Amino acid sequence: MSQGVIRFITAGSVDDGKSTLIGRLLYDTKAVLADQLLALSKTKHARVTASDAAVDLALLTDGLEAEREQGITIDVAYRYFATAKRKFIVADAPGHEQYTRNLVTGASQADVAVLLVDATRVDLSTKPAGLLAQTKRHSAIVRLLGLRHVVVAVNKMDLLDFDENVFNAIKESVEGLATTLGLPTPHLIPVSALQGDNVVDKSDKTAWYQGPSLLQWLEGLDTSVVHKVQGLRFPVQYVARQDGSAADDFRGYLGRIESGSIKKGQKVTVLPSGLEATVSEIHVSNDHQAIGDAAGVDVAKAGQVIALRLAEDVDISRGDLIVAALDSDVPTLSKQVSADICWLDSEPLSLARKYVLRHTTNTVFAKVKGIQQVLDVQTLSHGTDIHALNMNEIGRVDLVLQKPIVTDLFDDSPSTGAFVLIDEATNHTVAAGMVRATV
Repeated sequence: MSQGVIRFITAGSVDDGKSTLIGRLLYDTKAVLADQLLALSKTKHARVTASDAAVDLALLTDGLEAEREQGITIDVAYRYFATAKRKFIVADAPGHEQYTRNLVTGASQADVAVLLVDATRVDLSTKPAGLLAQTKRHSAIVRLLGLRHVVVAVNKMDLLDFDENVFNAIKESVEGLATTLGLPTPHLIPVSALQGDNVVDKSDKTAWYQGPSLLQWLEGLDTSVVHKVQGLRFPVQYVARQDGSAADDFRGYLGRIESGSIKKGQKVTVLPSGLEATVSEIHVSNDHQAIGDAAGVDVAKAGQVIALRLAEDVDISRGDLIVAALDSDVPTLSKQVSADICWLDSEPLSLARKYVLRHTTNTVFAKVKGIQQVLDVQTLSHGTDIHALNMNEIGRVDLVLQKPIVTDLFDDSPSTGAFVLIDEATNHTVAAGMVRATV
């Protein structure tokens, strides 16, 4: 357990077996209660007639009635399980193109991507072997979101008699895809999610495969993160005031530390104003406590939700960013950014429309000045001279903002380099974006 919690997400096309794989992990690690298994064995939506578990394992994650009726995953389902070595949070994401936004949501919080490839649907007549378009799209999204660990489960190998030549052909194609997209070199594992081969335990049906099972690989993974930005990043989410006597009067700045640490007595700078102040108190969030009653500490670190008090009275509001006063790697104040975005709305991106950009705790109006390129998931080439971005397409755009924002590049600091675009007319979240350059 000392290695920490791993958050991973499954990705891949429809019917690749993502839900069944997670169900197998839950079942074989004894994370399913007896009454759950009994209820699943009696369901009218079961899609298998026999397996080691005697139930349709996909139903352990496909909980919506519509999912069970159609046999597809629609929304992201989160499940929790643990082994003697580690705790896991797994997100079962939909494979259907229509629900790409759900994948983006789940992957944005993950440490690891488990990409499934249905070995029976790979075109082995071409060289390299032809992968499905949705497999390529999900791989591109994994790259876009900066996931540093990728493992590829080549599923349904039982239907191909665990043929080593088939696995090697798929491996060559997947590695070529990773190189083209700039993904981390993936580890490939031949599995049968339905029968459990190489999912939790090593299978004697793949004597030619010398690597670990999927669970063994996850248990041994080092997910510690080292980003280029190590300095303090504290976006102010809320300014709280608790009135009382002169001694009890409390004015604090609430939010989550995204990177670095902060100490009592430290000099900080408020951006974009550039005002400096001194930290007088740090209160760490506790349940069922008033802000002023929360525990006071000398140091707070990344990931902690805190209330910050300053010795000086300075003008700070939601959307401001607090950084260390003497840091050299301060974020950029910019009114124009170049970003990669995944378009999520049924209405295409329009260069004529105004959108709302939400970055950390800041909100600002934005317009798309131009589209640099759009990724073709079939050929993995980038098309240019394009004036619209359609649903589920990935492209690089230039944004002009109503007022400057304080931002890092996404590759340097994902938490302060990511944003979402919202249509001001419909209030729909239309795109997820990652800052690649500032002007």
